[in-house]
Order: sequence, then C-alpha cells, then structure tokens
Amino acid sequence: MRRRWVKILAITVAVLAVLFTAADRIAVHYADNEAAQLAKSKYDFTNATMDVSIEGFPFLTQAANGTFDHVSLTARQFYLSTTGNRQGGWLDINRLHLDLQDVTVTSLTARSAQANLATGTMTLTYKDLSDLVTRLAGRGGKLQASPAEGPDGQAAQFKVTGTAEGATLNSTATLLAQGNELSLTVPGAERATAAWKISLPENIGFTAARATPDGVEISLTGHQVTLGASRFSR
Repeated sequence: MRRRWVKILAITVAVLAVLFTAADRIAVHYADNEAAQLAKSKYDFTNATMDVSIEGFPFLTQAANGTFDHVSLTARQFYLSTTGNRQGGWLDINRLHLDLQDVTVTSLTARSAQANLATGTMTLTYKDLSDLVTRLAGRGGKLQASPAEGPDGQAAQFKVTGTAEGATLNSTATLLAQGNELSLTVPGAERATAAWKISLPENIGFTAARATPDGVEISLTGHQVTLGASRFSR
C-alpha cells in the first residue's frame, strides 16, 4: 500500500511540475511579446522585426520579484530617417541587438525598468551602405561600398567607388558613431554627407565603430539604463 501511495505521489509531483513549466513558458511568451511591442512604441523600431527574450527559469518567480537576470532585445531590418519618413535620406539598419543584465521593474504603471548593464551591437551591410551613398550622391551611376582598413575608435571607414557628379569617385567614407547619432562623410561627394539620430534607452550610447568584411559594426554600452524612457530626441 505504501509503495502505491509513493508512486501516486511521484506521478502527482511530475504532473504538477509539467503544468508549472507549461504555465511558466506561456507566461514568458506573453511577456516577451508585450515587451517587444513596448520597445517598438517607445523607440525607433516601429518598422522593425522585433524579438525580446526574457531568460532564466522560472520566469514566474522572477516576475513576482520584479527582477530578471538577463533580457535580450533584437530589432531587424528597420530604418532611420533625417526627415521623419522614408525619403532619400533614410538609413537602413540590418540589426540592433542589446543584452540587458540585472533588470529591475521600477514602475508597473509607467511600464519602465532599469538594467544595471547593457551591451550590444548595431550592424549595417555594405549593400545598404551602397544604396545609401548612391541615393545621397544624387547624380551618376551606382556607387559601391566595400571594406577599408582604418583605426579603431568612434568612426568606421569604408571605400566608396563609382561615379558621382559626373566624375570618377574613389574615396574613403567615414561613419562616425557618438552618443545616439550617426554621421556620414564621403570626400569627393559632398552631397552624400548626412546625419541620423536613433532613440535609445536612457544612459546607453554608441562606444565604437569598425568595418568588418560584411559591413559596419557599431558597439553600444550603458550603465543604469532606463528602459521605457529616452533622453535623446529626434
């Protein structure tokens, strides 16, 4: 008889564990979607494909405490514009990824939280940069962006070749990343000079930029990052 009750108890515990795990995964899936929609509405991601992942198990325990060890946010295929809409000066962003550590909910009514540390990267492809400098230059044929060697720091350099303003262009462009602003200069193609701002969570900003074989990669870092608010305006 005792062995029978032990078996029943074990089965009951296993069933409850499965039900708790299922409820936990359903809850975290809902929270991921809600956080993604909030990020899209708060920042420059309304035209992006957005993914948010709240890591750690169990989610329900973390939610009850209002603290989360790790939250990742990824926005794909969105654009920034100098004019507020998709005109000639828009800048296509391939991917923005943020890793948020030690996240604490600070206000349920304001739907805000704070991350002790945030790191991330933003990438732009050479195809998108080629399209960008071609649009900005205005007259001439297709301009081609490609990797170029340059010093590490706040600016990434890449080659721009083709025809601009009726003249052959073989130039080294500079994409400077500071704060929440990106600025582009292309020597020999003055019309290709432009700047863009991106709305980022408060206390996070661009820290470095570099050219890679696939495109330009920009690093972001922040401490005591406020989510749901931005100090940067467009």
